[in-house]
Amino acid sequence: MRTTTERYINPFTDFGFKKLFGTEVNKDLLIDFLNQIVKEQGRITNIHYLQNEQLGFGEPDRRAIFDIYCENEKGEKFIVEMQKAKQEYFKERSVFYATFPIQQQGRQGNWDFSLKAVYLIGILDFVFEDDKDDKSYFHREIKLMDTKKHNVFYDKLTFIYLEMPKFNKTEEELVTRFDKWLYVLKNLPQLERRPLKLQEKVFDNLFRTAEIAKFTPSEIYQYEDSVKVYRDLWNTLSYAIKDGRTRGRAEGHAQGHAQGVAEGRAEGHAQGIAEGHARGVIQEREDIALHMLNDLEPVEKIMRYTGLTEEQIQALRQK
Repeated sequence: MRTTTERYINPFTDFGFKKLFGTEVNKDLLIDFLNQIVKEQGRITNIHYLQNEQLGFGEPDRRAIFDIYCENEKGEKFIVEMQKAKQEYFKERSVFYATFPIQQQGRQGNWDFSLKAVYLIGILDFVFEDDKDDKSYFHREIKLMDTKKHNVFYDKLTFIYLEMPKFNKTEEELVTRFDKWLYVLKNLPQLERRPLKLQEKVFDNLFRTAEIAKFTPSEIYQYEDSVKVYRDLWNTLSYAIKDGRTRGRAEGHAQGHAQGVAEGRAEGHAQGIAEGHARGVIQEREDIALHMLNDLEPVEKIMRYTGLTEEQIQALRQK
């Protein structure tokens, strides 16, 4: 029996994201979205989905599982990641992921090292710590740069990050197709109708695909299971932040009192808040990871949902 009350799916769930962007029948949605993100390389007219699980060259090498991996008609590669939880080394993970489509272009025999462009696009349900207070700076585009001349040194490797919590335009403020895509990705599960500003043909397919009432019983089951994991994650993370701050204040005050009124209040209070907050967040993420391990979820998926490293997750198996 369906328990979800929303009309449209949540794109930040695994099922919702793959339903909209990860199927051959709906690849027009991904094509249009990519055309709004990477305009400088010319219009994309077609894409081909590639195997999303990538293995290293040797048995001990790390593997990577992309949310979506595809190439356009020019052979340029696109990795699209929906990242739900803040991860300590997400930037490093992005760079690691980008090495796979680069290495795959190697050729045996005589080869001049000519490469096709590689794009990694991260749709983030969190914000980076640097510039976190700059609410207008949510669309990051990074290329290799000459630090002295401040110009692009190599333009075939691009990292694009969309910090969705910072995007707060209303329907009335939507102007570009890019605005409209970000609006629908952020607000889709809260919508009760198709906004008047989103009348382009591509959104016909999006809203038709996203309507939960049209799902098969199997799709409803998969989606609601995905929603449960997503909600568990954010509910526990929200509690961890609140609980961590509360415990941090208490510990900070106690430590500050022990160290002295003047110095302790400032240093102990700040340190206690930081340490208490960190412990609370880690504990709740580990609880989620244990729940997902018990449900036999793959490690890569647990990493994406919790932000824990593979080593931290493997350690939980021993507990």
